[in-house]
Formats: sequence, structure tokens, C-alpha cells
Amino acid sequence: MIDLHPLKLELVERISWLIRLRWVAVASTLAGIAVARLVEPALPVLPLVLVTATIAFYNALFVLYARSLWRRRGTGLRRRRSPTFIAVQIVLDLLALTALLHFSGGIENPFGVFLLFHVIIASILLSRLASFGVALLASTLYAGLAFSELAGWLPHIHLPQLADPWRYANLIYVAAQVTAIALTLLPAAAMASSVAERLRRRTQELLQANQVCEINRSELADVNERLRQLDAARTQFIVMVAHELRAPMGAIISALNLVLGGYAPPEKQREVLERAQARAYELLDLIRDLLELVRARRIEGPAQGVPVRTEKVLENVLGLLRVEAESKGLSIEVKVAPDLPPVIATEDQLRSVWTNLISNAIKYNRPGGRLTITLTQDGDQVVGAVEDTGIGIAREDMPRLFEEFFRSTQAKAMVQRGTGVGLAIVKRTVESYGGRVWAESELGKGSKFSFSLPKAPDELATASLEDKQELS
Repeated sequence: MIDLHPLKLELVERISWLIRLRWVAVASTLAGIAVARLVEPALPVLPLVLVTATIAFYNALFVLYARSLWRRRGTGLRRRRSPTFIAVQIVLDLLALTALLHFSGGIENPFGVFLLFHVIIASILLSRLASFGVALLASTLYAGLAFSELAGWLPHIHLPQLADPWRYANLIYVAAQVTAIALTLLPAAAMASSVAERLRRRTQELLQANQVCEINRSELADVNERLRQLDAARTQFIVMVAHELRAPMGAIISALNLVLGGYAPPEKQREVLERAQARAYELLDLIRDLLELVRARRIEGPAQGVPVRTEKVLENVLGLLRVEAESKGLSIEVKVAPDLPPVIATEDQLRSVWTNLISNAIKYNRPGGRLTITLTQDGDQVVGAVEDTGIGIAREDMPRLFEEFFRSTQAKAMVQRGTGVGLAIVKRTVESYGGRVWAESELGKGSKFSFSLPKAPDELATASLEDKQELS
């Protein structure tokens, strides 16, 4: 939702402006009384000074109240109470101005037009209905003053220098003066509030447009940052791939040059070619893993999958890798919980996860060691784990374990052939389906790699089972 608080906060700031303006009015009124006393000796100074002092007194109270509102920053109280606070100030000012007019000639005083000033302020700062209310109140107060002096309910103070003494007692003149004031204040309130309302609406539209632009700018900045990170990651990936490809390719070319150039004696040529063949297989493994990594990198956001039976995929992978494990004298223990729900994935990617974890456990295990594979359910997650009794991983290498092209020192020392991208593929694949992967290891005592995947929703699992039954 778009926030339009700046308009209300501006209203809050106008309160201090109105209070400062009132201090100016107090000083100007006192100066005016002093000058008018010289021109018009009949002017009652004491009542005028008392009314002016009353204005100064309640303005001081307004200052204290305004400060208490300022301290409520961030609570929303300022925005809620500010319109009422301004309306109270304007009403008191109208009452005080009416009293000043009474003690300085009533309708004979030309400064009755100051009522218009308060109507305009109300039209600018308050709602249209409130500004009409202020205009109506000002007209009523002026009419009440004029007709009260006409009827003799209030004593009239005549100013000989300003008007004839009969004016305040002339019904037609008083009615005309009151009507003129009312016809001035009410249309002024209508026009000023209409203009102010239109300006507020335009300001709201500008604020909305500005906030939309800010949101778009923020989104563009985020997109630009993501593009920058992607570009940096792509550059880094290309550099790493080039580095990883260069070593085996250079070794193959060197071996072939030795044989083709006649630098290797006949009895050594087979050995040189076998080294080239080994590096070629290493290069082939790297290319295969790179293709798998690129496919995993392309997954952005939640990946789309289907219900897959994790235990079935595990069974297929073990069928392919069991011979390799047995050739190394490894014993394999498989613990699969009964009635496991399917997970959301694809068979190919789940096969890649199991293959990478189990082949690493075989590769870095000691001859005659043990391999334990478990598959259980933990709430809404299906958890798979591969534990070996191999070389383990040093503590300082654990944070980098799932980085692309990273191989621990112990892994390099035990097996030279390796790409260092298998675990990165596992991590990207599992996380793309909303799962997670983690490792536990102690140097020299083996490692345990675990992953969890959310189980498939019941309706999807049922639909998948029905489809398979129809196909069978």
C-alpha cells in the first residue's frame, strides 16, 4: 500500500508556522493599539490589551502542547490530532478577533476583513467541510456582534475618526455589512478549499508516482546487482573452467608431442600414451561434471519436478556402483525406512545426487572399509545419508566443501583424479527443490553427507501412482 503520510506530516509542520504567525499577530496588535490610541483617544486600551494578552496566553499553551506532540514522533498520534489542534486554534482566534473588533468599533472597524484570513488558513490546512464550518462560524460571530450592538445587548464603542455614529444603529447598514461579510467568507471558503483540495490531490498523485518510481528504482537496482553478480559469477566460472581444462589438455598434448616427435623411446611410448589416456579420461569426467553443473546452475527459483520414489532411485544407483565398492573390499549397509513417501524431483537429478555422494564415499574410503546408506522420514522431509569410514575432512576445509572445483588436501593426496564439482552439483540440485544438504566429518575417521527433500503432496503422489498403474 502506498504511504501518503508526507501530506499529513506537512500539516503537522504547519502547526508551528501558525503558532509563530500568532506571535507576530500579538506584537502587531499591541503596536496597532499604541498607534490607534494616539489617533483615537476614545479607544479603550485596557480591554484590548487584555484580549491580546489572552491570545498570547493560549498561544503559549499551544506551544507546550505542540512540543508534547513533537515528542510522539512515529506513534501516529501527531497525524491524528493535528487537524483538531489546528481547528481549535482557528476557533479561538475567531473568538479573540471578534472581541478585538467589539472593543475597537464593531462594524465601524475596517479590520473586520481579517476574518477572511482565518477562513483562507482553514481552507488550506483543513478539509472542505471544516473550512465551510469556519466560514460559517466567522459570519455568525460577526453577525452576532453587529446585531448585539444594534439591539443594545453589547455596548457599542464609537470611533469618531473612522465612521459616523449612526452606522452601527442603522438596521439596513448593519444587514448590508453582515451580508457582505458572509458573501465574502463563504465563497472564499468554497474557492480556497477547492483549490487546496485539488492541490492536495495532485500532491498525492505526485507522491504516489514518486513512490512508484522509488520502488521501480529499487527493483532496477536489485536487478542490476543480480546481473552484476551473475556476470561476475559467469566470469569466475569461465576462468575456473579454463584453468581446470588446461591442465589435462596440456598433459595430453605434451604426451602426444613426445610420441609423435620421436622424443620418447619405443619402450616408453606405451607408458606415455597410457598417461595421456588417463588424462583424457580425467578430461572426459570433467566435461561430464561441467555439463551437469551447468544444468544445475540453470535452475533459478523452485524447480519443477514430479513425485519420485527415492528408494527406487537409490536401488538403481547401488546396482551400478556395487561392483566398484566390492572391488575395493567395502561392505555396504543399506537402511531404508518402510512406507517412505515420494519426493518432488526428477529421477535424473535424484540419480545424480545419489551417484555423487556414493561414488565419493567409495573413492575416498579405505580398502576394507564400511559404507552405510540410510533413508528415513523426518516430518515432511525425506532424509538420505551416506556415511563412510574414509579419510575424513579437515575442519578448516568444511566451510568450502560445497564450492565449485574445491577439493580438500586429503582428497587430492589420496586420489589425483577428480573435478571438485560433484558436491556443488548435489547442493544446487537439492536446494532447487526446497531441500538442504549438510556434512559431518572428522579427519581420519570418515564423513557423513546428508540431504533432505520435501515429500510430495498427497494428491500429487496419488495421481502419480494412478498414472503408473495405468501405464502398467
